Amino acid sequence: MEGSREFIFLGTGTSVGVPVIGCECKVCQSSNPRNNRTRSSVVLKLPGGTLLVDTGPELRIQLLREKIPLVHAVLFTHYHADHLFGLDDVRVFPKRLGGALPIYCADDVEQVIRTTFSYAFHPKAESMPAGYVPKLTFRSIDAQPFEVLGQRVVPIPLIHGRFKVLGFRFDDVAYCTDVSKIPDDSWPMLEGLRVLIVDALKPGIPNPAHFSLDQALEVIDRVRPVKSYLTHLSHEMDADSLPARLPPGVEMAFDGLRFHF
Repeated sequence: MEGSREFIFLGTGTSVGVPVIGCECKVCQSSNPRNNRTRSSVVLKLPGGTLLVDTGPELRIQLLREKIPLVHAVLFTHYHADHLFGLDDVRVFPKRLGGALPIYCADDVEQVIRTTFSYAFHPKAESMPAGYVPKLTFRSIDAQPFEVLGQRVVPIPLIHGRFKVLGFRFDDVAYCTDVSKIPDDSWPMLEGLRVLIVDALKPGIPNPAHFSLDQALEVIDRVRPVKSYLTHLSHEMDADSLPARLPPGVEMAFDGLRFHF
């Protein structure tokens, strides 16, 4: 039902966040809270529960800031550190869920999780009380649509530099962070959108792994959603000056931004 679900940006920053450590540029020194960006992640409040997309390093801070007390499932776009390394913070949820937290991810993401957080899968971890280590159960996903917490999810294969990653479509909303190219077969999955959220790292010269601002705007012009939000933003994207230069219907996302769908 329209408006019964909520989409929340937990973080909208690039891999080093904004401010950048040691940087004295205008954006990093800005007093505008929209120029303060934690690593990119979102959460969806659904009738069937709360779905978290990616677990960045500031996950605990993000969930506390947005007053989100419980996550019922986690969905991963890919396994890079800025989208994964907050996973240990989910260990508080299984006790309240009464069982392991479902993790929806591609097989390569599961492999990295099992290696990076090997302590959670040690034979002795099985007997540890809930809350000591993350208790997780994996649900393998690929390019086929699936359902989680009553929500249909359509994976969108994307290219992120030399990596294959996933964007996700939730009805007429698509989330495409960390993308440098959209494969030909994925464009039809972006048709008829009301909201498109897309990677736009910085103005100027394209990054090998991310859309530049101009490239993101080209995607938006082709897809023609009603509303677009730019995310995964570097410290070259100034919330004080850039919004006035964006086309109608296009906005910079910011940490804590919410909309209903």
